[in-house]
Amino acid sequence: MTMDGKRVIELINKINVKMNDNKEYLTELDAAIGDGDHGLNMSKGFNAVVDKLKDDDGENIGNILKKSGMALVSNVGGASGPLYGTAFMKGAIEVNGKSDININDFLNVLKAGLQGIKQRGKAVYGEKTMIDALEPAIKAMEESINNGDDPKIVLKNGKYAAEEGVNYTKTIKATKGRASYLGDRSIGHQDAGATSCLYILETIYEEI
Repeated sequence: MTMDGKRVIELINKINVKMNDNKEYLTELDAAIGDGDHGLNMSKGFNAVVDKLKDDDGENIGNILKKSGMALVSNVGGASGPLYGTAFMKGAIEVNGKSDININDFLNVLKAGLQGIKQRGKAVYGEKTMIDALEPAIKAMEESINNGDDPKIVLKNGKYAAEEGVNYTKTIKATKGRASYLGDRSIGHQDAGATSCLYILETIYEEI
């Protein structure tokens, strides 16, 4: 399975639709333990990404991801803009100059994005952040690829692992961001960042 730049742009447009459709729910999740702006920020950010990409020729997937990252950093407040923006820009380096990508390229983009998020956010797995969805998804996808699974199965396994990661965030105490101020009272609440990360992986799986 390979995907060209135009298809990547289509997927980003679909992610934008998903964020807009779920912005109120993401905001509700964030309001419980955070600033209450995650849904609006993600919607605003991906609207800006779509606008940034509307004239892109799709020839360089690295450029597509770089533009996306820059749009997120420039248009989104709070932590989500810099973190997601960094993830896209780090991922862009992995596929710079490529006009099409395969499942291995996609995994490398996710890995680079994860490292960028960890460095920028000074966070690790188990702190009630988007990492709790993304890291297990990457591990599941890597195992699936090593097993020789079809790319669609690889994406499905990644999505399921991200879902489990989102559910895991309900069981742990937040130690990063505004939610960390609540201490044990953050337990029982689902992390909004992990949820938006799931939405991205879920959209890619559904569309492919």
